[in-house]
Amino acid sequence: MNSKKPNIIAIINQKGGVGKTTTVVNLATAIAAVGNEVLVVDLDPQGNATTGFGIHKGRGLQSSYGVLLGLTDPREIIQNTYVNGLHIIASTIDLSAAEIELFPQKDRDSKLKQAISNLNYDYILIDCPPGFGLININALNASNRIIIPLQCEFYALEGLAQLFNTIQSVRNTINKNLIVSGILLTMYDRRNGLSSVVANDVRSHFKNLVFNTVIPRNVKISEASSYGKPVILYDVKSSGAISYIELAREFLSREVQ
Repeated sequence: MNSKKPNIIAIINQKGGVGKTTTVVNLATAIAAVGNEVLVVDLDPQGNATTGFGIHKGRGLQSSYGVLLGLTDPREIIQNTYVNGLHIIASTIDLSAAEIELFPQKDRDSKLKQAISNLNYDYILIDCPPGFGLININALNASNRIIIPLQCEFYALEGLAQLFNTIQSVRNTINKNLIVSGILLTMYDRRNGLSSVVANDVRSHFKNLVFNTVIPRNVKISEASSYGKPVILYDVKSSGAISYIELAREFLSREVQ
């Protein structure tokens, strides 16, 4: 590991089921595969990124709940994954109580930033829960980059204006360095004309902010999740794995521009 500050990326969308966790798990794996030290922070109480790396969310597991509340040193609970150079701070259902417990605290917006901004990683990827609560405000405050997964389905653009308003509010108040790296089109089905319509609509609105890489609907992605593996390790030749590898290339190339 190097001693520079990590590049911290929040993968966020206020809607659920758009591919946030799948993107975190597979993008982190692909970035680590080319020699980077990577940390995943699972901030979703559902803990799907945790199980996506085959980690059992048993009773007593120390998690991002303690990190977010300032009760736990993150260095003490970082776990290895079976991906070389990739580690994780796990999540448990305890995180569901964090919103309420954070609210009365004076520094409630900056708990995560205080905890992870000096960790010695090249990249830290944060898996954010749906919604616009204090957990996500903490994620945006701690991050310098954002990736927004957007499903190629009807109503895909619904709520995006609110998300961008939230991002701008965070920039104006607590994190002026926050940048949207890109919008990622997910669940693209080439057999469904609606996917093409949505993709074209998004590109016409957001231009170069949209990643060229598109993540297809692919059964191997779902199968990999059920086995607690990134699709890149489950079936590297699948269209889902190939797309996430290409996303990693595109994301890393944007970072050096």
